[in-house]
Amino acid sequence: MADHIRIARVDGPVTVRAGTTVLGTSARALELREGSYPPVIYVPREDIDMTRLVRTDHATSCPWKGKASYYSIKGDVGMPANAVWSYETPKPDVAEIAGHLAFYPDRVTVTRG
Repeated sequence: MADHIRIARVDGPVTVRAGTTVLGTSARALELREGSYPPVIYVPREDIDMTRLVRTDHATSCPWKGKASYYSIKGDVGMPANAVWSYETPKPDVAEIAGHLAFYPDRVTVTRG
């Protein structure tokens, strides 16, 4: 794994909300720390209401994690565009995040506990 990436299980549950819409709660979330960036919580897809997400054509690439696909959210706050991302086939060094979703903190609230 790249020296600047660390992945650990989150201790306790996390809840993901878009406005007042609860997208899901998980006791199996991961926290990814990458260099000096703020930590990012990755939640298993099985713990998120996927009927609230709409896949978009947007994609990005990270040299350490791979190609990310994006989703917009259907909820009570309109439809925040590309607010969720996923590395569906991440690079081997970060394979733990496969099948997980991450959320932009300015569009989605992820709370612990």
